[in-house]
Amino acid sequence: MSSLTSSPSRLNAAIAVLRVAVGVIFVAHGAQKLFVLGPAAVGGAFGQMGIPGAAVVAPLVGTVEFLGGLALIAGLLTRVASVGLALVMLGAISMVHLPAGFFMPDGVEFALSLLAATAALALAGPGVYSLDAVFARRGSAGGSLGSRLAERRKAA
Repeated sequence: MSSLTSSPSRLNAAIAVLRVAVGVIFVAHGAQKLFVLGPAAVGGAFGQMGIPGAAVVAPLVGTVEFLGGLALIAGLLTRVASVGLALVMLGAISMVHLPAGFFMPDGVEFALSLLAATAALALAGPGVYSLDAVFARRGSAGGSLGSRLAERRKAA
């Protein structure tokens, strides 16, 4: 095997490492918004940043970050969670970080890294070390609705 290619098991391990690390970051940020600062305080801060509908957006963002992060860690509904988290990061970049430039502490670099990671996970999927893979294996072995639909698509 060339040093420029990677085995499927290494790629799946890399996806799992990325999923868990990014998931932990989002769980921490979501938990902070929901349980430490609280939705009202986060809503107030969002309002000062000029985010429209801040009182509604703040708990929504905290919930997406917290539950989406947990989903990434477990590898459950990975693509759905990744898309939701990527949308949160697009909002954060466009409404908060972009005016501050590229570099930390207020610039786009951290949010852009999280956007890239969640976009990569949405494209790559959860990998084999995930609950999504466990459920897919069980479903295909048991003749689930999903596997029957896949078989129909193949036949068509």
